[in-house]
Amino acid sequence: MKPLLRPRRLAPGARVAVVAPSGPVPEERLQAGLDVLRGWDLDPVVAPHVLDRHRDFGYLAGTDTDRAADLQAAWCDPAVDAVLCARGGYGVQRMADLLDWDAMAAAGPKVFVGFSDITALHEAFATRLGLVTLHGPMAAGIDFVKSARAQEHLRATLFAPETVRTITSGGGALVPGRSRGVLLGGCLCLLAAELGTPHARPSARGGLLCLEDTGEETYRLDRYLTQLLRSGWLEGVHGVLLGSWEQCGPYEQLRALLADRLGGLGVPVAEEFGFGHGQGALTIPFGVTAELDAEAGTLTLDEPALT
Repeated sequence: MKPLLRPRRLAPGARVAVVAPSGPVPEERLQAGLDVLRGWDLDPVVAPHVLDRHRDFGYLAGTDTDRAADLQAAWCDPAVDAVLCARGGYGVQRMADLLDWDAMAAAGPKVFVGFSDITALHEAFATRLGLVTLHGPMAAGIDFVKSARAQEHLRATLFAPETVRTITSGGGALVPGRSRGVLLGGCLCLLAAELGTPHARPSARGGLLCLEDTGEETYRLDRYLTQLLRSGWLEGVHGVLLGSWEQCGPYEQLRALLADRLGGLGVPVAEEFGFGHGQGALTIPFGVTAELDAEAGTLTLDEPALT
């Protein structure tokens, strides 16, 4: 697995577009997030359908066509320097095939930020655009607008990425060791759901795989991990980083499951690495080569996330 193309960092005054590719967005949280971005001297613009709600399926932020059009228009606008997702939820898989990937590739690289359901777009941006993306907090996320730690780490990544080349976990090693690879991953249930789809990677071979999830019972997480194992998708992975597991049951039980399903891979596995749905989530650049030291709890990027 080769490192991907890094977009340019942001500068004061940069225009950032906020889109909603997945679930509906609470207006008050959107306004709070926009205030944070303006406080960073950014110029946020909101896509036309961000506050929409689908007429029949209230878990979607408007129709598939409108959500895809918002993302594509923002990405292809030469005045936009970055595209930030407003929130996750569900819906990316319904609209990913409606995007004109050739037009988006022609628009050139820019910064893309999101997590959770946005995992499906991280995969697509890697396979179709060959581009580094940021697995980080979203503009209207409660874990963003209420967390100074999440805000500061994303801000540093966007404006001064050389200052956050080493990311330190709050946990330890589920399986000790050191390894190098290209960062990838995201929400576990989405990675399992993406298997066999047009924009998914064929495997995690050569990668440092980041995994996290929220609101899933242990047996469901077992199912997702087992599916990744049985499909061969985890063959050749170089290491695993585990993020947050909010509302996924007692951590002792979950830890036993993770050790059972991942321990046989023969690679370092680091836990509690501070990315994902948890409070104060850190920003991880997917597509950058890094070194993991599971026992020390450190992830060191070979180069800054952005140029």
